[in-house]
Amino acid sequence: MKVSQLGASRCEAELRSVGIVLDIGGFGVRLISEVPEVLRELPRLYSDYEVLDPTESFVDFNVSINPPTFLRRWIRPQVQFLLDGFSPFKPLPREQAFALFEWGLNWCIANHSHRYLVIHAAVVERDGKAFVFPGMPGSGKSTLCAALVCRGWRLLSDEMAMVSLVDGLVRPVPRPISLKNASIDLVKALNETAVFSDTVRDTVKGAVGHMKAPTESVERSGECVRVHRIVFPKYRADASCDVRRLTAGETIMRLATNTFNYPVLGRLGFEALCDLGARSVGVSLEYACFDDAFRVVEALERES
Repeated sequence: MKVSQLGASRCEAELRSVGIVLDIGGFGVRLISEVPEVLRELPRLYSDYEVLDPTESFVDFNVSINPPTFLRRWIRPQVQFLLDGFSPFKPLPREQAFALFEWGLNWCIANHSHRYLVIHAAVVERDGKAFVFPGMPGSGKSTLCAALVCRGWRLLSDEMAMVSLVDGLVRPVPRPISLKNASIDLVKALNETAVFSDTVRDTVKGAVGHMKAPTESVERSGECVRVHRIVFPKYRADASCDVRRLTAGETIMRLATNTFNYPVLGRLGFEALCDLGARSVGVSLEYACFDDAFRVVEALERES
């Protein structure tokens, strides 16, 4: 059963009580919340995700998004992210509750997935060719990812590339794409039928909104894929389009600086990085408009 098949009243009732267990890219995520922002946004952005039977399925992450104290329900309302009763973050204003769920789930996956090399990167795929876009916050990787998804590419992740240590394939974990500030309206203009969360303002990242993952991307979340190109994007409003091929060594060094669990994996991480850098062409891309980025990415896609 999918979230959309639960119905609004049942979805809310279960979120408020025992919680709902979602299959998110193969992870079992139980969410409990009574916060209106979560009750509103979850059915909107996770309508295509399977609801698992908690008695028959393994739950990887038990998550709660609720006020930290009774008073914080009413006085300067706040919410707290709990994982198995532990709070890894400070509480945030209540209007940021859904964004906190997304940010917290990123933290959970990145810190508990050491069967994979976990790279801070967006990942899209078309015709069996995955493109990895590593980058620090502000590089424009999520914006470019969302723009390509609006153009028909399959979403694997807007936040992390999970590369198997066994076969080097990327595991899809498609979730809502996080967009900030001017990027929200830019992407909305590309696809008028895309579903977006309400925009939350005055976060530490500025204005934040989330775009729903396409239904097909969610339904194909079990299909792993091999990396074709690694593109390091950098958006600059005044830039001319600049493309530069990287050596394997440059690609590996840049990947290392964007990898969450490289120190934890040690030798395995080093070998996985070297293998990925050796068999996937690395490219540096500086761009100022989507048309230039599309042209470059689609030309790289056509390469063997």
